[in-house]
Amino acid sequence: MFAALLLTFFWQANLSIEFTGGTVVQGEYTDTRPSIDQIKEFSGPLDLNLLKIQPLGEKGVVVRLKALTQEEHNNLVTQLSDGTNEFKETSLSTVGPSVGKELRSKAIISIILVLILIILFVTYAFRSVSSVVSSWKYGIVVVITLIHDIFVPTGVFVALSHYFVGYEIDTLFVTALLAILGYSVADTIVVFDRIRENLKNGLPKGNPSGSQGLPLESPFAEVVGRSLHETYVRSINTSLTTILASLAIFFFGGEVTKHFALVLAVGIAAGTYSSILLASPLLVLISSKK
Repeated sequence: MFAALLLTFFWQANLSIEFTGGTVVQGEYTDTRPSIDQIKEFSGPLDLNLLKIQPLGEKGVVVRLKALTQEEHNNLVTQLSDGTNEFKETSLSTVGPSVGKELRSKAIISIILVLILIILFVTYAFRSVSSVVSSWKYGIVVVITLIHDIFVPTGVFVALSHYFVGYEIDTLFVTALLAILGYSVADTIVVFDRIRENLKNGLPKGNPSGSQGLPLESPFAEVVGRSLHETYVRSINTSLTTILASLAIFFFGGEVTKHFALVLAVGIAAGTYSSILLASPLLVLISSKK
């Protein structure tokens, strides 16, 4: 978690033009790709305020810059060619700065809104479970866990975007985070629901899988531990099947869904271990605080 936070806040995330606004020109040279400095010299006379130039493969290059007019775009493609070494454009994407700012704000608001709705849902669902832990504490623990589940895949993607071309934080990335939030909270609720059942029904001493007899005066930590014992195999197996499906899409699917599947796989893995190793111990810790 600490490493993910450091990467997220100290390395600049490679935001897509959907969030920043601008133009992305991608293409290949017919011969050997010139150096980055040479490419900057080619486009220098145009004064287009180049933001970033990244190599792509052996002959390709990706140029990110401000939003271009049609005339500026044509001039750029012409200037990027080096004599007989012609630059051939393969893709072009343009988003206005106001649209990018609006999309960025909506993405942040959507994540915050989902977190608020989740804490309200959990607080309502676990109302009057027992006198040991207030229902709002369940909600607080879930949100802390979900924040972890957001930052881990974000940190991984920031690291990937720092070293590799094409890894950008875009609207599909935000969609994947929202899917991870829903999946992770469901995994955590499974554990919490078993805790609720065991608090209501009691547990036998010395028999983790039983369902009779342990008085509720027994330590809350023991109830949580036995509830984990009954649910962690189910959580791990369910998550593994989803991760395998996501990895299959990543390795064998199309380019459009490739990064989306990778974010899902990383986020679901983080959500699985956080539900077992973070959420339940935090619940025990918070239950002792008044």
